[in-house]
Amino acid sequence: MGAAIALFTAKLHLPHETTKQNVLKSVLYQLDQALEDKITQRNGMVFVFDMTGSTYSNFDYELSQKILDLLKGGYPARLKKVIIVTAPLWFRAPFKILRLFVREKLRDRVVLTNITDLPQVLPKESLPKQMNGPVSVDHKDWLSSCYNTYKNKESREMEDLSADNRALIANERAALAAARVVSAYSDESPPEIRHSRVLESEKNHKELVNTAVRNDADPLLADSCDEPSATTTAEIHTVPDPSYPHVPPPPVPRKLKPGVPSDEPIHKPESGGMTVDMLINHLQSVKKSGIYKEYAKIRLEPPTGTFQASRLKVNAVKNRYTDVPSYDHTRVPLNFINGDPNSDYINANYMDGYKQKNAFIAAQGPLPKTFADYWRMIWEQTVLVIVMTTRTVERGRLKCGQYWPNEENSTEVYGDVSVINKMIEKKNDYTISTLQMRNSKTDEVRDVTHFQFTSWPDFGVPSSAAAMLDFLSEVRSYQARNLKSLGDQWQGHTLGPPILVHCSAGIGRTGTFCTLDISLARLNDIGTIDVKTTVQRMRTQRAFTIQTPDQYEFCHFAVIEYAQRQGIVGEIDFVNYDDTEDSDSD
Repeated sequence: MGAAIALFTAKLHLPHETTKQNVLKSVLYQLDQALEDKITQRNGMVFVFDMTGSTYSNFDYELSQKILDLLKGGYPARLKKVIIVTAPLWFRAPFKILRLFVREKLRDRVVLTNITDLPQVLPKESLPKQMNGPVSVDHKDWLSSCYNTYKNKESREMEDLSADNRALIANERAALAAARVVSAYSDESPPEIRHSRVLESEKNHKELVNTAVRNDADPLLADSCDEPSATTTAEIHTVPDPSYPHVPPPPVPRKLKPGVPSDEPIHKPESGGMTVDMLINHLQSVKKSGIYKEYAKIRLEPPTGTFQASRLKVNAVKNRYTDVPSYDHTRVPLNFINGDPNSDYINANYMDGYKQKNAFIAAQGPLPKTFADYWRMIWEQTVLVIVMTTRTVERGRLKCGQYWPNEENSTEVYGDVSVINKMIEKKNDYTISTLQMRNSKTDEVRDVTHFQFTSWPDFGVPSSAAAMLDFLSEVRSYQARNLKSLGDQWQGHTLGPPILVHCSAGIGRTGTFCTLDISLARLNDIGTIDVKTTVQRMRTQRAFTIQTPDQYEFCHFAVIEYAQRQGIVGEIDFVNYDDTEDSDSD
């Protein structure tokens, strides 16, 4: 059915001679190459663990777990099946443990078979010669192509950077050579997986959006969860996930939802929605598969506006990801520099909060060439709090530039704005930096608080919302405190100026944070929430917000966890909730 086969030959693995890190690194390089193919992205992968002729010394239980975990959670292609071929008797006992390990995600898709019966599981014409099939693969050539793909990507990432930044990043990469593997190996560093494959139409600018899932379309997926792949073809398009129903979208963008005046916030008190008890019942009724289908329908909805500014050649280099464009009707315009009409662009959009117009600015993580523009926006929009939900480097990949001074008492200059880091407070899940800005043109001084959430896991979403809830609470506390320090200088909304929220692409983790903030504000105000409508409306202001079904699902359970904290509900039994075969985490 178009799925790719990843073959691990156990007898060729010598654990005493090769470290787990090196094996995982090899797996990552090869999956990177395999997932360049959109057919593989769409139709998934089958993992074949060939134990023919292997001995106990060839088997590494912990490594097997790590590879499965990597395949399950870190890649856009769904892991369709795990086939263990010719398992020896000594493997049966550990297999029971292995089966328990994968059961939650893979259910009964772990298959034990032998060489003779393998054609009953996989088409014989797709099998390699060593498994009695016709396919001949030159593994050395394959590895060379993987290496070349990696080097080409690395070159593309570096080509736009200044010489100083290239040297700095080269040093960082040398120091972080193992980070890419460690992230898969340790389960501790955050992701940002990318799902959307947004492409551009040069001829008619008609925009089509098909359903999509899987993140970080970077095979290593970034923010994940949040780092779409750069593309060059001729239409806006997202890679469909085979598990979702495919319905052709309308050929032109929808109008903005009627009945929502542009001068009013799109999230406000209204009838409908669910109480927390209703939300719990809904989740227990539709189960995981129902929530995923609900999200899939949202992803079918086409964009609600145009992206002309993002697509101008002069602005294209200012986008971290060209396939995550910025809507024209909600983009944040910068003041012109010396009257230059091409100096007003940055990949950022206003997004409403609950009962607050322009409560957020959702942005891509800045590039070195846009650091000055970023701080110009922060200054012009009177931003008091910056929320960063990614690390600068994840799994050995640059997710965001180091756009602020990251050591106490250090100073950096970005165009007309100089920034001093006055204080850093490190917490378990996030870091708070107190920054002071000075505008060289006006000699004005203003403080801004920088929050960096650092504990998003490598693959998927946090298993518990506790850290994100604490993070959100403290962000709101600092916004109120900083607003108070402005005094009469601020004449706008009582909740203050926009909060700048960004990850890498500015749609995945960024959208998750904003969805949670809006939902909890509504819950506290009128006692109901409506995650689906909230996400739909957010996507009319920042295209493709919420990248993955896991992020969408996380927002629901985070609301419930918040309600439990508040004593609104007690313990809930979700033991039968997961009725899916697998999850595509970002």
